[in-house]
Amino acid sequence: MYPNAVVDIYESLPVPFGLVRFGVAPDHPEVKNVVHTFTNIAKSSRCNLYGNVRLGADVTLADLRKAYHAVVLTYGADQEKSLGIPGEDLLNVFSARKFVGWYNGHPADVGVCPDLSGGTAVIIGHGNVALDVARILLSPLESLQETDIAEPALQALRKSSVQKVIVVGRRGPLEVAFTIKELREMTKIPGVDSIFRPEDFDVVRERLAELPRPRKRLMELMVQTSERKPSGQPRSWELRFLRGPLRFLAEPGTGRVAGVELSVNRLEKTESGATKAVPTGETETVPCHMVLKSIGYTSEVVDPAVPYDNRRGFVPNTQGRVEALPGVYCSGWLKTGPVGVLVATMNSSFETGQAVVKDAESGALPSDEREGSAAILKLLESRGVRPVTFDEWLKIEAWEKAEGERKGKPSEKLLSIKEMLKVAFS
Repeated sequence: MYPNAVVDIYESLPVPFGLVRFGVAPDHPEVKNVVHTFTNIAKSSRCNLYGNVRLGADVTLADLRKAYHAVVLTYGADQEKSLGIPGEDLLNVFSARKFVGWYNGHPADVGVCPDLSGGTAVIIGHGNVALDVARILLSPLESLQETDIAEPALQALRKSSVQKVIVVGRRGPLEVAFTIKELREMTKIPGVDSIFRPEDFDVVRERLAELPRPRKRLMELMVQTSERKPSGQPRSWELRFLRGPLRFLAEPGTGRVAGVELSVNRLEKTESGATKAVPTGETETVPCHMVLKSIGYTSEVVDPAVPYDNRRGFVPNTQGRVEALPGVYCSGWLKTGPVGVLVATMNSSFETGQAVVKDAESGALPSDEREGSAAILKLLESRGVRPVTFDEWLKIEAWEKAEGERKGKPSEKLLSIKEMLKVAFS
């Protein structure tokens, strides 16, 4: 449709693929196959990658708008939310995002170093990420050692003493955010019992018939799992419902977490028909040695020129068109807020792409000559920033694959920006 159109991709890290590289669990290689599609696109003569370039620091939105006819913002929501409760800063209390970054080799998270010497871990949240981190903690080492999991994480998990994982959510089974695939994987981990309380599912049994098919299948699996008796496996995981964290308790003299005080909740319907958790006034305490908070994400305001709705957690937009900024678009979680799985994000991206095309066709985009990357590369050079091209990324990829082959893994990720740049520019 536009044979002369050029797409330049600016990425803050020296490596591409974002969530696929740093968010998808290492034991889900099938999800990472989308990298092949991305690579084919990036190899087009009309597509360029410029890694190691930070929006708001190395280049501004104003710089990009001046150089291009259209700018699409897709930097997601990679900041964790806070519970805002006492003890959140205790040792061995982490966000699930940082824990995922640690085992996936994100340069910003290699120093997380969780202490896995205790027997019990509590995870706050009932989403897919919560089950991902629970699965990584409990999976047999042989199922991880042939993945691209970061080597320091693999060595830490090799020595792990975690025997029990308790996954806590403030609402009930009908409100869980995880999907059946992740739940099924948890119920099939070798040597691990799934412990659900049958009484938690009374309301589910009553409402099964009225649920849409995907939700019904998920609820049926939870009910079936609740009816199985534990078989005495060495490891276990539990789903606990209607529990909300009130504070984290410290181990005397160490500053390390030793437990979580939980509010026992009940469900109430709001005026809009939604379900909310309300404290009953009753509490309970769960002893533990580590806490992972999987309570959602928020976007970072990387450039003050980008409008952002803090309450709703996204850039105000209409079908991807950023309000009050003609020629600027957004996609993914920056567009929708931090909700939905990869398929939903992909469909959101298609909508934004179609908006750009429609605006080009209608004349809504400027038609004057723009310098594009030539202007930006001059600016970056003047600011002492050297971008990483796609060919230079391929050097990093080749190094990682060679190192992985040496260790019997698909790849061994470089863990620092300094190391990445050294290989890229060699």
